[in-house]
Amino acid sequence: MKNFVKSGCTMTVALAAAAASGDLVVQGSLFGVASTSGGVGDPCELACGGVYDLPKAASQAWTLGAPVYWDATAKTVTTSSASGANLKIGVAADAAASQATVGRVRLNGSF
Repeated sequence: MKNFVKSGCTMTVALAAAAASGDLVVQGSLFGVASTSGGVGDPCELACGGVYDLPKAASQAWTLGAPVYWDATAKTVTTSSASGANLKIGVAADAAASQATVGRVRLNGSF
């Protein structure tokens, strides 16, 4: 089709804040995992789908398929929507114990 631009599996953004490769980056409602490191204003390719190990709120147990959200204040993934304050980023791709500090997340990218 003549108006197709790209699949959207990856998106290039100018970083609003410094990020390291593997960090979850959120800009507005767009989120993805940084493929490279960069500083403010640097271009960065974000993977907007797939399964990633991300920092998890340590006080929660996850069940497979549970909706998960990004807590921008704590910089962790949580099962709490905080009444809409946290951005839904996907689902738990595996169960995780409450003491775990990393959780496996399937990003719900838009493609």
